[in-house]
Amino acid sequence: MILLHSLVMRLCVIFLYFLGIVGLAAFEIPEESSQCVVGTSEGWNSSYVSLSYFEKQSGKWQQIGEAWKGRLGSKGLVWGRGLHLNPSGAVLKKEADGRSPAGVFNLGGVWGVHEKVKKHPKTFYHQVTTRDLWVEDSNSKYYNQFLSLDREPKTEWEKKAQMVQDDYPHSLKMFIGHNAYPNAVAGAGSSIFFHIWRREGAAASAGCTTMPENKLRQLIATVDPGRRPLYVLLPRKEYEKFKSIWKLP
Repeated sequence: MILLHSLVMRLCVIFLYFLGIVGLAAFEIPEESSQCVVGTSEGWNSSYVSLSYFEKQSGKWQQIGEAWKGRLGSKGLVWGRGLHLNPSGAVLKKEADGRSPAGVFNLGGVWGVHEKVKKHPKTFYHQVTTRDLWVEDSNSKYYNQFLSLDREPKTEWEKKAQMVQDDYPHSLKMFIGHNAYPNAVAGAGSSIFFHIWRREGAAASAGCTTMPENKLRQLIATVDPGRRPLYVLLPRKEYEKFKSIWKLP
């Protein structure tokens, strides 16, 4: 009986694993996407990332240029809420957990302190002022949303939500669609961007993906909203596991 029980338990584990793989196999990146930034780390707890840019040409992904270095959250990676399917039972991104969200995400929307930025004509750009907020309050109905007031902030809540203007790494940023409106889940993480790295890469981020300013500006000038640009961020082993299943670059 003990041997039979052990066999049944093993079969159950195999069956559940199979169901998980089948579910993950149901996801593929959107066919209309033809621009993609790929980030891979050496593991879930690494804050270092290698970034590459790909374009789809004649139906096949081609890397454009060489890879470059970036930084992630100080505690590494955790599954995020994007376009992908998360493994059954996976630990998910939470507010202020110090981890960058892993998965497949839409890219778009640029904010900065500069009056003008070289970008694709269709890319949304907003020059940040003292009246601009990004809501990180999980109890707010505006959680993980950009708000622009018609007056200067008055309440402590408004002042706390003000977008940063006097910090060089945050002087230019592109939104990564983790836990994005209108499907944002309270407490699941907010304000995730590509932005300029701190101390030339010597410091990790709070959860964003950071990089040299010249690489960020190059991406902003290249990304075309009409081509459904994506960001794929995974530990290297997971990337290799899902590459063919999800039809990644």
